[in-house]
Amino acid sequence: MTDIRDPKLLYLKGLLFLALGLLAAGILVVEHPSWRFGLLLGVAIWAFARAYYFAFYVIEHYIDGRFKYAGIFAFLRYLWRRE
Repeated sequence: MTDIRDPKLLYLKGLLFLALGLLAAGILVVEHPSWRFGLLLGVAIWAFARAYYFAFYVIEHYIDGRFKYAGIFAFLRYLWRRE
């Protein structure tokens, strides 16, 4: 399978991820309708997004520019080998 290069398909893929996340979060909030749950869900989503940003952008651009990450498993291999 080749990489997607068409900008329209990439935007569609991003929109589908956004729709999936909103749908899943919406279902969770409907099943557990409380401000506390909604706030904790939002914090968890934000924290995982920041961790993803750190794992792929910060390390590649500020810590080790030689390594290009292909995914979370490549990042874990990188951490394992550096120890």
